Amino acid sequence: MISKDSKKKISRRTFISASGLSVLGAAVATKTAIASTIGEHSQDWSKIPGSEMTKYGMPSPFESNIARTVMKPYGEVAYSSGVSLTPLHLLRGTITPNGLHFERHHSGVPDIDPFLHTLSIHGLVERPLKFTLKQLLRYPNVTKTTFIECAGNSWSNSKFPTPNGHFNCGMIHGLISCSEWTGIPLKILLKEAGIKSNAKWVIAEGADSARMNRSISLEKIMDDAILALYQNGEPIRPEQGYPMRIVLPGYEGNMQIKWLHQLYITDVPAETKEETSKYTDLLPDGNALQYTFEMDVKSVITSPSAGLVMEGAGVYEISGIAWTGHGHIKQVEVSIDGGETWTKAILQEPVLDHSLTRFSISLDWDGSELVLQSRARDNKGNVQPTREQWKKQYSPENIYHYNAIQSWKVDSKGVVSNVYI
Repeated sequence: MISKDSKKKISRRTFISASGLSVLGAAVATKTAIASTIGEHSQDWSKIPGSEMTKYGMPSPFESNIARTVMKPYGEVAYSSGVSLTPLHLLRGTITPNGLHFERHHSGVPDIDPFLHTLSIHGLVERPLKFTLKQLLRYPNVTKTTFIECAGNSWSNSKFPTPNGHFNCGMIHGLISCSEWTGIPLKILLKEAGIKSNAKWVIAEGADSARMNRSISLEKIMDDAILALYQNGEPIRPEQGYPMRIVLPGYEGNMQIKWLHQLYITDVPAETKEETSKYTDLLPDGNALQYTFEMDVKSVITSPSAGLVMEGAGVYEISGIAWTGHGHIKQVEVSIDGGETWTKAILQEPVLDHSLTRFSISLDWDGSELVLQSRARDNKGNVQPTREQWKKQYSPENIYHYNAIQSWKVDSKGVVSNVYI
């Protein structure tokens, strides 16, 4: 537990001993008096039969505020292009519900008939192949839990502090989601086609009207790429690429082509718009880094965070998520004084490669101002940078691959806002 008492930090041993559910639960009830005595009164809903069963379950109407935020940066000129962001500050755990997984569309969601859709594999192969969905459903499947993050996630923090009360945590960092993806290892299909010796790249293309496409190294495809047909146990939804998409664990979201309809095997990358003028990292000298596919180590405290309010002094759980495209999270530290001191957080199991990891630590808040931060480290030794460290690497115009430490200011009234320090 961290104690905010003249910036006094309680020992790690005390934190561990207080982290048991019964001990911490008793501390919360005593410190903040959140419980009330048991009464005899029964609410009306416990006196009558409830609603009928439904064919597809929906959230409680009392949780209707848990929804994606839709943004259309190009306005109605390009009404079908934009994003919808996952409300990270309203979720717990590590798996994102299918209906809340973030979206990024360049030309809307195509209305694909799965019985007419096909996947073609051609180019530098011995046997060009075309698959129907029915044929693909006969292949053996694998399942992997992995995050997908847009390379432009958190882009606004590279520019300016978002106005207090305007952008919540999900609006700033919500272009990341994590799911259990099930499908066919792509290497099985490519081996069936017969890869020629001079093949080095795979050009993946979607069936949307933008014909979204990216170059993927053959090495990555043959390593752990999945032709995903299911998300969290059900067929992929239309906005996530129904009936099939590529999943590339640890790689930027733009490469994980939705509505996949063709794989063209070649010896050179395509050098398309999405990997030249877009999704490259501008440097201070005017050059740009290209093919920076892996997402760097990153974390964010989701509760408390902008969009939430701490209601009075007492014991709180600080909770957040951490991730890395290079492997798995090794450690997360939390600071309540803007990075002057740090305390290790607990990582909730399981800690998986290329997946979100939930971290938490308890805080005994005395009502004074805080600046909350989290700093993640992965198993390859990569450490999340400060904002100033990140900015020194790139041009002021770069918006991609922002992974700097997030700072949340908590004022004496418990209002949380986004700040730069």
